[in-house]
Amino acid sequence: MNIKNTYRHLERIFEKITGFVTAILGSSITFILALVMIMFWFTNRDFANQELNESIRDLIHGVTFLSLFVIQKEFNRFSGSLHIKVNELVVSSEIANNSVMNVEHKTELEIQELQKEYTDLVEQIKEVEEKE
Repeated sequence: MNIKNTYRHLERIFEKITGFVTAILGSSITFILALVMIMFWFTNRDFANQELNESIRDLIHGVTFLSLFVIQKEFNRFSGSLHIKVNELVVSSEIANNSVMNVEHKTELEIQELQKEYTDLVEQIKEVEEKE
C-alpha cells in the first residue's frame, strides 16, 4: 500500500469520524446533557464568595459552551435543508449533471476534483462568450 492510498484511507476514516461527531454535537440529547452539566456546575459553585467578574466569567463560559451545541444543531438543520433544495434543482433540470447529487457524501478530495471541473467549465464558458 503506497502513501497516497494510505492518505486517502485515513482521510475517509477522518471524514467518517467528523460526520459522527458533528451529528452528536447537533443532537438535542447532547444539548440536554450539556445543560444538565452546566446546571450541576453552577449549583456546586459558591457564587456568594466569588468576585463579580469571576461570576460573570463563569456565566459567559457556560453560555458559550451551550452555544456550541445550539449552533451545531442549527447548522445541521440548515445544511440538510440546503442539500435537499439543491438536489431538487438538480433533479428538475434535464441538462443538469446528476453526479453532484448527494455530493455531501463524497470525500474532500472528490469534492475538490468536482470543484476543479466546474472551475474549468466556467473558464471555457468565459472564453466562448469573449469570442462572440
